[in-house]
Amino acid sequence: MVGLLGVLVVFAVATAFKAAQTVVIPLMIAWLLSYICGPVVNYLVRKKVPLGLAVFAVLMMVLLVCYMGGVFLSGRVLAVLDESPKYLAQLNMIYQDATANLHLPEDYLAEINWMEKLGPKVATLSGALAVFMAGFASNLLLVLIFLVFMLLGKPYFKYKVEKAFPPERASQFSEMTASISTQIGQYLVVKVAISGTTGVLVWLSLTLLHVEFALTWGALAFFLNFIPSIGSILASIPPILLAIVQYYPSVWMPIFTAAVLLAIQMVMGNVVEPKIMGDSLNLSPVVILLSLVFFGWLWGIVGALLSVPIAASIKIFCEHIEALRPISILMGSGKTCMKEMQQTH
Repeated sequence: MVGLLGVLVVFAVATAFKAAQTVVIPLMIAWLLSYICGPVVNYLVRKKVPLGLAVFAVLMMVLLVCYMGGVFLSGRVLAVLDESPKYLAQLNMIYQDATANLHLPEDYLAEINWMEKLGPKVATLSGALAVFMAGFASNLLLVLIFLVFMLLGKPYFKYKVEKAFPPERASQFSEMTASISTQIGQYLVVKVAISGTTGVLVWLSLTLLHVEFALTWGALAFFLNFIPSIGSILASIPPILLAIVQYYPSVWMPIFTAAVLLAIQMVMGNVVEPKIMGDSLNLSPVVILLSLVFFGWLWGIVGALLSVPIAASIKIFCEHIEALRPISILMGSGKTCMKEMQQTH
């Protein structure tokens, strides 16, 4: 009965968060950024820089990065849209060749003309891009407002905890928040480094293979690599499809492109990342998958990006509360439990 009530509460809260996502998503992004920007603010404050000036400097850096990212993104998308008529014509030729031996009526072939079907839709993407950039700017403003208030309170947080709780509770709470901050901070730093390396390798490989828009696909690999499990697969699909269209009727270059991208993703995802990151988050693969599905359903691609840090925070929170510690153990990978049992035997 208690378990069923807990499930109902979770779905009730999820429904409320989904309805309020216009505010909750910027808040969660600001929360995640605070783990990156917070140590910088604390460092500047320790160096006798006034708190307001430290927060302002960090805010300017965040704005600069977002501005450069927005300019880069819009430039890449517009470059792809400018070349789209050439690829639509090539796609139409591939379709005609593929259906030549199927003895379909000529009017049917004309009806499925890719230039006529997709051309107008591609043209409307420029307007959609402008709408997206406007929405991005408005959400960014809300993120920055939340981030400012979070950063202004960070240097004084530990003092408020010590004043608000008894020494034992204060120590427990400080240990929990420090653990969340350390593990998520390490995860973000390592993930940015690995995603950046993956993006550079994809860009260089596709440049050597002369696949067009190599820089765009490298940037896509960088961003989607933050989505666990499926991000790297999604990032590989567009350049492979482009290679098929670009090198038609040759099949070897698309196959070689797919093999190179698969090798990069396999090595980075299954060899390099586990070796560098180790078992720092100590999350079960099933928990990561369920978190990805749940938060992806809740907030879309932003939820997918935030799924692992949120799951790690929930696990650490449960770990520091005695009644919830079994949940933390079940959310873990189990490697620590296995090592402990092997040592006792």
